[in-house]
Order: sequence, then structure tokens, then C-alpha cells
Amino acid sequence: MWQQILDKFRRYPAQEKVIRLILARGFQINDRGRVVSGEIEIPHAQIAKELDVDRRVVDTTATAVREDEQLWKVFRNVRSMTFLGEVAPAIGLGVIEITPVDATQTGLLGEVAGAVARYGLSIRQAVSDDPYFVENPKLTIITEGKIPGDLVRLLMEVDGVRRVTVY
Repeated sequence: MWQQILDKFRRYPAQEKVIRLILARGFQINDRGRVVSGEIEIPHAQIAKELDVDRRVVDTTATAVREDEQLWKVFRNVRSMTFLGEVAPAIGLGVIEITPVDATQTGLLGEVAGAVARYGLSIRQAVSDDPYFVENPKLTIITEGKIPGDLVRLLMEVDGVRRVTVY
């Protein structure tokens, strides 16, 4: 489905940049064709500045989404989430970052979660980058406690794991 969304903007590279940012940040398009996060409106000029595009490109992209019923069903309902990856060490949580061989491989999350559970660690959060939006997707596991070295070695043995990084 994500590829279908991106394909609608493929002929318009600047608009595709806007769509990618909106999806990556979990922003929505409201019924007035404005980019929002919940009820907070994100100024189109700010989005344009970050992407180095004209503000009218953001306006046109948001309007195109609002006028396409299929796109609007997605973009009025997408949501952002709190990601603990960068703050976890500061609050005493463990972070395991898995770089997969192939991010579309089936079962990698289950294998990693099983290995973490065997070490008695509770998983607080598991976030997998979407390979359609992220060039080098990773799986990030936030655990209740610190990561033992033996677990890292076990994770390296999981089929499909290229690299394990612990923070």
C-alpha cells in the first residue's frame, strides 16, 4: 500500500518529498487540507523550509491528498508515536538495534523477541523501520533492563541478522 501512495507522487519529486516527510513524522491531513499533528497545525512554510521546496508544493500536496478519497482515508488517520530509542539509556532502559540482512524477511521480530524473552528481559517497545521509507531500516527493541553480552551473541546467530548494536 505504501508503494501505491508513493507511486501517486512519483512524477512530482518535490511532492514525493513532502509525502515521505508527512508519513515519516506521522502527520495527518485534516478536512481543510492542512498538515496537522492531532489538532496542532504544522505551518506549510516550515515543512517547505525543512525540505527545501516552495511552500506551494506543500499546499498542492496536502490538497491532492485531501481530494483523493483513498489517500485521505490514510492521511487523516495516520498517527505518530513516542519512540524511546534515544532516551532509553537516560531512563535506565536497554536498547538493542538490529540491522537486518533483508528488512522484508518474515519472522525476524519474533525470533529476536523470543531471544530477548529467554534472557528474562521484558520488551517495553519494539519499532521496526518501514523499508519503503527508510533506506537502511532497523529493528529497535527497548528492554526493561540492561542487555547482557551473551544475548548479543545469541542475537548475532539469528538468521537474517546482519549487525547488533547495544546502547
